[in-house]
Amino acid sequence: VQLQASGGGLAQAGGSLRLSCAASGSIIRFNDMGWYRQAPGKQRELVAKITGLGSINHVDAVKGRFTISRDNAKNTVYLQMSSLKPEDTAVYYCNLAQSWNGRWSNYWGQGTLVTVSS
Repeated sequence: VQLQASGGGLAQAGGSLRLSCAASGSIIRFNDMGWYRQAPGKQRELVAKITGLGSINHVDAVKGRFTISRDNAKNTVYLQMSSLKPEDTAVYYCNLAQSWNGRWSNYWGQGTLVTVSS
């Protein structure tokens, strides 16, 4: 499985960006997809995730500002980011988790940098 993320860049505080992540390869239906981020000097943290059945979770820090969605026909997950804050600056990674014969596998995209200026 390969994940190709895009859409990062520079935004001003209060602005918006949209991240996309397309998955390819041996993809199992009803996988979970999500976005994580890692700021300089910090550990990677969950931002939002969406299950194969459409159940969504956003962490408190981004609730009301970020929205995760997916297009199953395109095996693509999106993260619409609005009302950006400087503390949202980080490398954003997409993730796909899928189970086969009871064994879970995790896959990561290459990361896309989001920089929010004040």
